[in-house]
Amino acid sequence: MSTRNFSRLILVLAGALGGVLISLGITAVAQRGDPLPLRDLQQFANVFSAIKNSYVESVTDEQLMQDAIRGLFTELDPHSTYLDAEAFKEMEDITQGGFGGLGIEIGSEGGMPKVIAPIEETPAARAGILSGDIITHIDDKPTKDMTLNEAVKLMRGEPKTSVQLTIQREGRDEPLKVDIVRDHIKVRSVRARMLDDDIAYIRVSQFQERTETDLARHVQEMADKKAKGLILDLRNDPGGLLESAIGVSSLFMRESGVVVSTKGRIASANRDYHTRTSSTANQILRSDRASGSGTVGEWAETVPMVVLVNVGSASASEIVAGALQDYGRATVMGNRTFGKGSVQSVLPLGEDTGIKLTTARYYTPKGRSIQVTGVRPDIVVDDTAEGNLFRLPREGDLDHHLINGAVPEVGAETEGEDEDYEVIDDPVMFEFGSEDDYQLSQAINLLENRPVRRNNPSDKDVAAKSDTDDDADESSNNKDDSSQDAEKKSPVNERGRVKTLRYRVTPEGLIRIQDD
Repeated sequence: MSTRNFSRLILVLAGALGGVLISLGITAVAQRGDPLPLRDLQQFANVFSAIKNSYVESVTDEQLMQDAIRGLFTELDPHSTYLDAEAFKEMEDITQGGFGGLGIEIGSEGGMPKVIAPIEETPAARAGILSGDIITHIDDKPTKDMTLNEAVKLMRGEPKTSVQLTIQREGRDEPLKVDIVRDHIKVRSVRARMLDDDIAYIRVSQFQERTETDLARHVQEMADKKAKGLILDLRNDPGGLLESAIGVSSLFMRESGVVVSTKGRIASANRDYHTRTSSTANQILRSDRASGSGTVGEWAETVPMVVLVNVGSASASEIVAGALQDYGRATVMGNRTFGKGSVQSVLPLGEDTGIKLTTARYYTPKGRSIQVTGVRPDIVVDDTAEGNLFRLPREGDLDHHLINGAVPEVGAETEGEDEDYEVIDDPVMFEFGSEDDYQLSQAINLLENRPVRRNNPSDKDVAAKSDTDDDADESSNNKDDSSQDAEKKSPVNERGRVKTLRYRVTPEGLIRIQDD
């Protein structure tokens, strides 16, 4: 991805600051009718000069300017940041699907790096790093008040070299030290396979440039195999490119319409994004199925569908889940999502630096803002049969988070269905899509017209919980009828109830604990 691919906005402040350093005799420049604060810029120039000339140690102009730019973001929302050359390059690598390091999507909380999600099949995931982990030290160096760019630089390195992370994990009194061997990270964002009973399972782990095209090919494969149901797994997907989310949503929507809307202060931030597919994806959708019954697109638009989400589903994942939910195209199942309903624009400052700035909130087709609140599933299902693994921070828990604006500000941990969100004492690791994936087993039950359970720890009320309105109830793929049928056990569900794979996190990674 080159800088030409980014929308270029006029960055008056950066130009003004540079002008102040050259000459203080500048004239007022207006942006949207607001004059620049010349008196404050004069004060900034005075402070800059004082530090440069009188500080006990020599400081370069470049260092002072970069630190000043970073300081502009300290009180903004947690997703706005300055991208130096290294961070800018890493962002391009991530969206294109490859980069070096550990394989962790990180944010910031309490002045320390926080794991948004480990990327599947990477050193971090294999070492047992989990969403919500707070990285307190990197090779024994405290991360308190360390910038994300500094943390990334410490964690990145040559493949086959190791780094030790000290992490703070909710539910654990003692910090956990994990040694991870760096590797070249090449993210494969889409995986698919056929489950029992002719049900297609497609997992999207991140929204990249190639995600829509790769997903279209997997959709064609499942359509040719005559899959009678589809499960789209967006759990722990931290998001990615907006255009990719629009393309993915469009693959499954029969009618043309708005997928997502954005609203911000500047005119270019106010847009409606309609269904659209790339030329390659569109060609695949128009092709005939191998079975000879209709096109791939007709199958994708009509096959009974469940979307799995959890607290780690953020941003682009929430756009897709919200759109398919609003149009009644799919039943959303799992736990309430992260709640990142804001749009970041990358504004290049040059060939190799830029800023990532929150410029708008996004809204689902029905006009819902999911900033802080997230997407509430049609059917709430816990992480495991015994309950949820742990309570992870959401957008509303982050410092300086952007408010929703449409609903009262409340704690993320006490809203909606989270009031009875139970966390089991001994979290058990499991792999998404495996035989021990309880939420997947319930999605299969729904598609097979069998009862769906929120969890199964006892004989208390474990019926699936629905938070949708009447319109959504009518479109949720036999949810009401399924509870009246005699219960049958799917192979996945039956195995998931009686056997659980247990692992222990060690410096060497995940070690399987043998059953007693």
